[in-house]
Amino acid sequence: MRAGNQSIVTQFIIAGFPGIENIRALLFMLLLLTYLLIITGNITIVTVIWSQPRLHAPMYFFIGVLSFLELGYTAVTIPKMLYNLLDATRLISFRGCFLQTYFFHALGITEILLLTSMAYDRYLAICTPLHYPTLMTSKLGCKLAASCWLCGFLYPLPEIILISRLPFCGPNVINHIFCDLPPLLSLVCTDTSLSVLVDFVFNAFILLGPFLLIILSYIMIIRTVLKIQSSEGRKKAFSTCGSHLIVVAMYLGTASFMYVRLTKTYSLTYDRLFSVVYSILTPLLNPVIYSLRNKEIREAIWKVMAGRY
Repeated sequence: MRAGNQSIVTQFIIAGFPGIENIRALLFMLLLLTYLLIITGNITIVTVIWSQPRLHAPMYFFIGVLSFLELGYTAVTIPKMLYNLLDATRLISFRGCFLQTYFFHALGITEILLLTSMAYDRYLAICTPLHYPTLMTSKLGCKLAASCWLCGFLYPLPEIILISRLPFCGPNVINHIFCDLPPLLSLVCTDTSLSVLVDFVFNAFILLGPFLLIILSYIMIIRTVLKIQSSEGRKKAFSTCGSHLIVVAMYLGTASFMYVRLTKTYSLTYDRLFSVVYSILTPLLNPVIYSLRNKEIREAIWKVMAGRY
């Protein structure tokens, strides 16, 4: 509890999905199974890429970093969501709520920047194949990945600090499935016009900017692919590009709907559904789209499973 113009709320209640009492056990099992699949798939990919020297190329390095990132990204929200399905109180402390919000946004922004770096890597590989080995070196790949992590963890700090210092006087029910900025802003008991504007500007820059860069990269890639003489080569390239763009559209599209808006009022049902897509479904699909559809990674996984290093 804080005096004066500060918060008197010390705990929040996460509403989750209302009206699910009859299927709570089923949802728990489904979410637990999904989380286990996410963990298993991403750990497998990280292990295989780390252990196979022939996969120590920039493209696979980025895939490995993405898989490692997904482990942390889902660990921020899903375990608490599982616990809330078992605990009727669904309480979370004030500090714990903002820590969850910070790490969720930090890792989410890191993933957006990493997807942008991966699109740039594919642009160089397909559009400038002769210069690719000298342009995209292992050193540059490490620098890009490190920059993604650094920017991801620094970018949301000012906004998180700003909102955490606003007064929360009650009610304390977060109408969402985890702690996040939009539902938190709706609980502030003062004018939030400035905070909503800051939130809009921050989110628009970090979501729409990378999205445009990714689209531009794939436009250039598609133009190059159309010039390929082999129909099999074009089909393979389009298949890969299409899969990547589906993931990007799912993740950035739903996240943009959630965060790029100039109002603190919103559809609770849509927000919960979209949050499931970018916080659960996309991390589940990423290992399949970026890794398991890749022939070299599949072969490496079979070698590791067979014990042939």
